Amino acid sequence: MMSSIPGVRPGSLLLVLLLAALSHCVAASEAPSFEQALGALATSNFKQKERAAGELVGVRHANTRAVLDALLEGNLYYRKADKRVFIAVTQEAGLELRDALTLQSAGTADAADFSKITTNNQLRKTLRSALASFDLTDPDAQVRLGAVNEMLRSLDADSVSILRARERDEKDESVRQAIRTGLAIADLNHEDAARRLSAVEQLKGSLNPEVFNRLTALVSTSDDGSYTEPDAKVRSAARAALAGIENSRSFYSMLETLFFGLSLGSVLVLAAIGLAITFGVMGVINMAHGELMMLGAYTTYVVQLIMPQHIGASVLVAIPVAFVVAGGVGVLIERGVVRFLYGRPLETLLATFGVSLVLQQIVRDIFTANNRPVETPSWMSGSLQINEAFSITYNRLYVVLFMLIVFVILQWVLKKTSLGLKVRAVAQNRAMAKSMGVRTEWVDALTFGLGSGIAGVAGVALSQLTNVGPNLGQAYIIDSFMVVVFGGVGNLWGTLIGGMSLGVVNQFLEPHAGAVLAKILVLIALILFIQRRPRGLFPQLGRAAEG
Repeated sequence: MMSSIPGVRPGSLLLVLLLAALSHCVAASEAPSFEQALGALATSNFKQKERAAGELVGVRHANTRAVLDALLEGNLYYRKADKRVFIAVTQEAGLELRDALTLQSAGTADAADFSKITTNNQLRKTLRSALASFDLTDPDAQVRLGAVNEMLRSLDADSVSILRARERDEKDESVRQAIRTGLAIADLNHEDAARRLSAVEQLKGSLNPEVFNRLTALVSTSDDGSYTEPDAKVRSAARAALAGIENSRSFYSMLETLFFGLSLGSVLVLAAIGLAITFGVMGVINMAHGELMMLGAYTTYVVQLIMPQHIGASVLVAIPVAFVVAGGVGVLIERGVVRFLYGRPLETLLATFGVSLVLQQIVRDIFTANNRPVETPSWMSGSLQINEAFSITYNRLYVVLFMLIVFVILQWVLKKTSLGLKVRAVAQNRAMAKSMGVRTEWVDALTFGLGSGIAGVAGVALSQLTNVGPNLGQAYIIDSFMVVVFGGVGNLWGTLIGGMSLGVVNQFLEPHAGAVLAKILVLIALILFIQRRPRGLFPQLGRAAEG
């Protein structure tokens, strides 16, 4: 076979192949390993550190990212005795160490035995480029997209070169689009006006914040009145692009405000829905309703203390526990106080206000007056990024979904169960229900417990949005009554629509009028509305409504 190659004898070809294999082995042996590149960082020479950082990226070891991050953040040290490199965090007892080679814990040591691997501006710039290059070849498209967006914040010649090289190999369309955006931003500084004009046209419609900032700078004027962009066509195109971007940003800003309003409305519905049941069925003005929500929030805190290793599951466990705790306290309030005051709403108001003070003091005695920290699970943290101008936080999204689930379950209980039938019968005509054999006193107790349990569940949701303290419920009790009165006493659909409406209106008013004035305006509008429709949006039907 070898003899068939013209001009090459078999022995010569064998020698060439042997030399090629030998040169490959030599090259492989000359390539630095991760350990060698890591050891090269233990020097005071910044040029050598830059070369070592480049070698670490070339090796692409699984721990390279952690080492470069630690170096950039100033957390990389080497032991003076043997030049071994560690990732270290300063503690009172010394340095808490992790072996940079394995990322395993290496205990603590005296800081005097170690020397910090320092950086300068040039090295930090090199590290950022190295990290960006490292992330741009990551298998995960989201990591690559994040790297591109990070590079857009501080584009320079090196970054542009990296992006141009990566554009040819990138397969994911969203990442490629981000790279094209970065290259177009870089072209805004090009000396050719036609190139700048093409870049502006390419950036039209982009919602990237860096695009908006650069186009704004392009049409701005300097102190002497001259434009930053000398070409009139480029300025005109930039103004048109900015107008389109501002319209899109305004639209998404309105959507974001609407979502915040819906999430606030969901909180109001959760806080008011239990009150709507007790107020509608029993005619009781329960001023302790806010403290029942507070008990639900504290229940979440206690459950997390019991389950410190399972924070994600603790919130789910806290929901039924909070329902039982708050519902049980509600039954005790009804049996011990409220049942003696039926038919006297003002006296129930005063009595339950006294109960609220007692509950607040009990909580202060047990947990102190300080706010308690409730940890947000990882699955509720962060946000859902719709685009570069609009994102939805997961905790608020889950609150909206949770409210809808609670609402559906409560509707099912009231429409499909024996308890629901009796509750509706008592609400419409208490005397007739009693004459038909319904034990109205137990229906009252269970209804009060049901409304109180839902208040506890609302407290679980509130624990993920606000501080958990003895005064948590006071911030929502007035708003809860407003929702109930606006929607229609005893009508769950009215409570849902009323709570959502008040939440959205309040959220749209706040940016223009401020938080306090917005609440005042909503209250005035509600008073005027009640003057026209005393029974709310959805008046209660039946004989009870006639009284």
